[in-house]
Amino acid sequence: MRTFSIHGQVLNAPRPAPGLYLVATPIGNLSDITLRALETLAGVDLIACEDTRITHRLTERYAIPAQLTPYHEHNAAAARPKILEKLAQGASVALVSDAGTPLISDPGFKLVREACAAGHSVIAVPGPSSVLTALSVAALPTDRFFFEGFLPSKQTARRTRLAELARIDATLVVFESGNRVQDTLADLAEIMGGREAAICRELTKLHEEITRAPIAELAKDADGLETRGEFVLVIGPPAAGAKVMAEDELDGVLRASLKRDSVKDAVAHAVEVSGRPRREVYARALELARESRGGHGED
Repeated sequence: MRTFSIHGQVLNAPRPAPGLYLVATPIGNLSDITLRALETLAGVDLIACEDTRITHRLTERYAIPAQLTPYHEHNAAAARPKILEKLAQGASVALVSDAGTPLISDPGFKLVREACAAGHSVIAVPGPSSVLTALSVAALPTDRFFFEGFLPSKQTARRTRLAELARIDATLVVFESGNRVQDTLADLAEIMGGREAAICRELTKLHEEITRAPIAELAKDADGLETRGEFVLVIGPPAAGAKVMAEDELDGVLRASLKRDSVKDAVAHAVEVSGRPRREVYARALELARESRGGHGED
């Protein structure tokens, strides 16, 4: 019988049935681990994790004498067959990410797919998720949401993607790194500036910070934003009943496109993502083009 420890109390962990266990781990506060997750991690034959050093902090905290093996995007092709072989031999294997629920912007999809294809049991051990944690504290509609994950790092690609996301009638959840969050807020202000949003930094950790305001206001104050840590951005849906993109959002899309494209191409893109009539979009594009050129733009 294997064991783990909580506040000095040693508890038994029965060996799980053979299979692949997808175990959610804390996103910051190590006390957020579930009892079932601890029993599973202590009982399995092997824990596959992104970074063994990070997972070791968790197993050490709860006195879990586990065997850890790295499984991440850089070694997955070589590590996956070895894990599948273990499963074929009747082993129980846990898959964890560095934080949160496996497969949510973390490696693991191909392993799960191949394990299923091989007929192995795949069992979820649910728990912490930064997506759901951010949604619960953002004070924005949660009846329908779209999880984007990380946006493109290059500005042009990022703005193009944001223009596409602007058409989705749902609350948006986006991951962002500290070194790009200010630029992303600026792009959001151009494309979705009229919407409510929340910046969720360091969720469940000592320096957790939630800032709620219209996107334009968040972008305006971004220079003073503490950029250390991990960020989840939650953006509210379009105004209720809106069937087309709001004017300020249309302007943001056009301004972003006009910086890199001709008026013709910018209009074509804006018509596609905004749902507004081409004649209206074209007229507005000409106005913005003239403004950007000091009033001397050409048709």
